[in-house]
Amino acid sequence: MRDNQNVVECSTFFDTSGAVNDTRMSALIDGFLEYAQYELNLSPKTVVKYRECLSWFIRDIGDKEIAELTIQDFVRLKRLTIERGVSQSRIASVVFATKSFLTYCRIFLKLATLDPKQIRPPRIARREVIFLHKEEIEAFTDTIGNRRLNDIRFRAVVETILGTGMRISEVLSLNRKDIQWDKREAKIVGKGNKERTVFFTARSLEWIRRYLECRRDSYEAVFVTSGNPRRLTPGDMWRFFRRHRVKAGITKKLTPHILRHTVATNLVFNGCPIVHVKEILGHERLDTTCKYYLGVDKALAKKAHKEYMNFAD
Repeated sequence: MRDNQNVVECSTFFDTSGAVNDTRMSALIDGFLEYAQYELNLSPKTVVKYRECLSWFIRDIGDKEIAELTIQDFVRLKRLTIERGVSQSRIASVVFATKSFLTYCRIFLKLATLDPKQIRPPRIARREVIFLHKEEIEAFTDTIGNRRLNDIRFRAVVETILGTGMRISEVLSLNRKDIQWDKREAKIVGKGNKERTVFFTARSLEWIRRYLECRRDSYEAVFVTSGNPRRLTPGDMWRFFRRHRVKAGITKKLTPHILRHTVATNLVFNGCPIVHVKEILGHERLDTTCKYYLGVDKALAKKAHKEYMNFAD
């Protein structure tokens, strides 16, 4: 793979009859990644993750012929990774990528393989959703100055997440021309390389406008580095979130994704139908939204318990 271009080159070789000559996993991976990028339309970032996951599988299990893979190989993978202290979510990613790879070999290449449906991903325990309350949001934003360009930029990033529910990668992918100021919306390419429309609050657009007016360059990206401008990356933002979390005296974890959780829980608490929450967040599946955000308000759950648990009456 050429890193700068995220291009996947197919190196699978076929004989004159169209049959695959080399059916080792390593020989088939490039063809699978090319298929994933251009047929399944997965994002370059996802394709890179698939490569990493498949390389991880080969490192632990070996570069086997595709027809030789068994359920026991996946049991062994889970044992080895758990013994190394790998998280369940990471193990699930490796298993999912390998299942997708087997599906490609089975359906597209017509090779005899283990049925991917027989492979069980590890169970991932549901975690409590971390989010900020109104007072914490105010304490956090109050620590951000409004005179220095870097402060105005960071405030604009924070307000954009809070005003749209976008992922940090989506916020930083915004270009000036994407924003329809009169409609308070923008079309973006989000997770899974899927286009969607996002909606802004008036407050978030005001901070974006204020930041852009302070800039002296014509670079297309909405959020750029200081000096010689380039588009900001998520990695550029972590230190700002850490610094202002400490300044605000907030002890809980605070990341761009926690702000996204905050948007979602605020919508749910205010009575927004879950199907609209799904669209605002850009989730592909409704059950993803339900899994994370239904039932997060423990105070309301306790109130409902007191009101409706009346077997004796």
